[in-house]
Amino acid sequence: MNADRAAAYGRVMHTLEELGPTKLWPGEQQQVRDAADALLFSDDAEHARDVLLSVEELSEHLVSTGRWTQERARRLVDDLGACGPLAATAP
Repeated sequence: MNADRAAAYGRVMHTLEELGPTKLWPGEQQQVRDAADALLFSDDAEHARDVLLSVEELSEHLVSTGRWTQERARRLVDDLGACGPLAATAP
């Protein structure tokens, strides 16, 4: 873990506090929280990709049902990606 990953985790938690109760079902909130925790403490790139894929699927669902905008969903996925080990290795 490093400061950039910790800051990204903080942004995800802020999003959950700000939007979670009104825009996400409890199970969806837990999925995002679990993903952020898994990514922050992981050094396994393969596991990180799997976690991000599951959140990308959730974000696509949120957009397709009109519950979130494409921009808001992309920001969440980007922030989650920045929590994980892939962020440190991305070009």
